[in-house]
Amino acid sequence: MFTRRVAVVGTGYVGLTTGACLASLGHQVVCADIDTAKVERLRRGVVDILEPGLSELVAEQVTAGRLSFVVGASSAVSGFADGGDGSGQAEVVFLCLPTPMGVGGVADLRAVEAVVEETRELLAPGTVVVNKSTVPVGTAARTAELLDRADVAVVSNPEFLREGSAVHDFLNPDRIVVGCDTAEAAERVAALYARLGAPTVLTDASSSELMKYAANCFLAMKLSYVNAMAELCERVGADIGDVTEAIGYDRRIGQAFLSPGPGWGGSCLPKDTHALLQVADAADFEFRLLRATIDTNTRQRQRIVDKVRQAVTGRRTGSLTRVRLGLLGLTFKAGTDDLRDSPALAIAALLRQAGADLVGYDPALVGDPSNPDKPARTEVDGVPLVADPLEAAQGAEAVVVLTEWPVFRTLDWTAMAGVMKQPIVVDTRNLLDSATLRRAGLTGIGLGRRDTGAA
Repeated sequence: MFTRRVAVVGTGYVGLTTGACLASLGHQVVCADIDTAKVERLRRGVVDILEPGLSELVAEQVTAGRLSFVVGASSAVSGFADGGDGSGQAEVVFLCLPTPMGVGGVADLRAVEAVVEETRELLAPGTVVVNKSTVPVGTAARTAELLDRADVAVVSNPEFLREGSAVHDFLNPDRIVVGCDTAEAAERVAALYARLGAPTVLTDASSSELMKYAANCFLAMKLSYVNAMAELCERVGADIGDVTEAIGYDRRIGQAFLSPGPGWGGSCLPKDTHALLQVADAADFEFRLLRATIDTNTRQRQRIVDKVRQAVTGRRTGSLTRVRLGLLGLTFKAGTDDLRDSPALAIAALLRQAGADLVGYDPALVGDPSNPDKPARTEVDGVPLVADPLEAAQGAEAVVVLTEWPVFRTLDWTAMAGVMKQPIVVDTRNLLDSATLRRAGLTGIGLGRRDTGAA
């Protein structure tokens, strides 16, 4: 079996998934993090991230002896047993580090640059350094410049993982993208994934770096488009569900990313759209379509607030002062406990600014009794949290569904209606069955729907 000694620096969503999945493909993997306590938990098989299948995969690979965890990038680079070639050094080093949005939307590369500086003198000749993080065009060249090692190649290998299905996405990829100006280095990285049998795009580093932004920004445009179309449906009396079902059958469009919602967010789309704008601006290109995509998303959040105003007061400009609202879902999407750039929290902030009294419930934030490292949250960004959705509905003038958790479909909506001050549900995800709400005596208000009127 073809195996490599692989170091993975960073154990977030991308790094931990990358490390565990590469180990499952037969490679020897050492993952590094700067958080000593986190490394200790991972050594015990405790995974803090809510990601289906990841805990089990980590435990399995640790037990198999193919996956281990260390503190610090330097330890990862030199943390292998002699592989038979007289070396205990990594052959491939993946950089899976945070690249958050900095001032003006520019990606902050300080974490990447710090690790490059730390490991530069430790890398064995012939090592391949792989940028797995989402980074601006030119980062591979910048990394090579910082390394100043002619005997070390730098490769771009962007990830295309969705939170909530990262393990599945890694092991069942639509494509593998590897970019490097040296074909041999690109082929070595591509070979790591050979067992997956996925289509592989070998290209130059700049094209590879741009591909991730191109993909994410296209998805953001698709989401902004469907949210705008939902609003148009409301104005002309059409139904967004029927419209998207029909256009989704068109193979040129597809069904994915055609669900209206409170706006897109998370750790990738906001950061990547702004980063691509910066790339465009630096190239003296006015990317009007992308700018409109961002503006539409910002407007969507205010549109949801106006919809809540209309539902509760009967007027789009009605006062929400001291109006109690129950919020269902605060994470940026179902299947994850990630709150980064959550549209639910952005809308909660606008509602709070309008004077509303908020109480929230999210199944990912109620804690895990079996894991003392994951206690229940009592508050998020000024929103008090409760342990039961019925508590969130208690005395509420409306319940607002902000995250598409499937469990919300099976709530006892009759009981929810019984404790609410007004029987109103604003469903920003079109998640709930309108007939079920009507039978419970509730008025359901969705996005772009014809059949969400009064009971």
